[in-house]
Amino acid sequence: MERVRIGLLGAGFVSDFYLRALRYVRDHEVVAISSRSRDRAEAVARRWGIPVATTSIADVVTRDDVDLVVVGLPHHLHVEAVTAAAQAGKAVLCTKPLGRNADEARECLQAAERAGVWHGYAETELFVPAVRQAKQLVDDGAVGDVYWVRAREAHSAPHAHARDKELMGGGPLRGLGIHGVAIGRWFLGGGVPTEVLAWGDRLARDDVDCEDSAIAMIRFADRRVAQVEVGWGHLAGLDVRTEIHGSNGYIATDHTGQTGIRAFAGESAGYVVEKAGSDRGWVNPVPQEEWSYGYHAELDHFVHAFLAGERPVQTFRDGMIDNAVVDAAYRSMASGGWEAVTV
Repeated sequence: MERVRIGLLGAGFVSDFYLRALRYVRDHEVVAISSRSRDRAEAVARRWGIPVATTSIADVVTRDDVDLVVVGLPHHLHVEAVTAAAQAGKAVLCTKPLGRNADEARECLQAAERAGVWHGYAETELFVPAVRQAKQLVDDGAVGDVYWVRAREAHSAPHAHARDKELMGGGPLRGLGIHGVAIGRWFLGGGVPTEVLAWGDRLARDDVDCEDSAIAMIRFADRRVAQVEVGWGHLAGLDVRTEIHGSNGYIATDHTGQTGIRAFAGESAGYVVEKAGSDRGWVNPVPQEEWSYGYHAELDHFVHAFLAGERPVQTFRDGMIDNAVVDAAYRSMASGGWEAVTV
């Protein structure tokens, strides 16, 4: 196979980033897209020159000209979409989190394994240029042995469906914290997370039925630690930072605060950045977000790993482990003590 033919499930926020990033990825074509809204599916198809638009997941995954199904749907639809793709014998790539909990993530993994199809877990944080450069420094031994990783992600504009904990599988600890868990596991060399101590509360918002702020401390089998901070009350906009503490050094990334551009907008600047706190006053636009957030590198990796028949950097097993860590964090929020990670 010299070119992968993609069927895209979803025509919303994540899929828009995927399509923007895929412009710069070689050796693929998007042949079909589905959305629960026919108008949206057709509008996105026209915008990106996609031949087929439909409202049916089955219509996409059963097509003979689809090799790889990319799932860009809300959390509560992942099991259905992944299972349909796997049963149709199609390779499948799913956005984070793989499910609303570890049980749903396990269903996705088992569906893919039963069908014997290639599967990838699309965790963008591992492909952010600054984060990848930090990982290279760690791999080169620049900071000695990493013993503590701190990952923070916060903003004040959750998507409408994200405010429903039943659809989301929780609050920002699930939707944002899943990134931090993946970052921690990656910088700690794929170590085994064993227990979690977490706190969460609703401090800043009255329009959600879950926590809007949370902190989780993840302890690994070798006693190293990952710290995850999340929130939906950060009025200044999207705040994504990572710190890596080593026995002989320190690395920090800030790819939404230190963007290389700073402007004072006396009038509306229009679109500034994803989940911007304001479009006036001092603003920090993020150049080419699909590159800065890792979407391009992510999709380039998965497309070419699939074409080469290689195991990707993250599979559904990683998605299941990350979800199990967040499950333990929610149990800890309820109990007030350390809770074991159960995979």
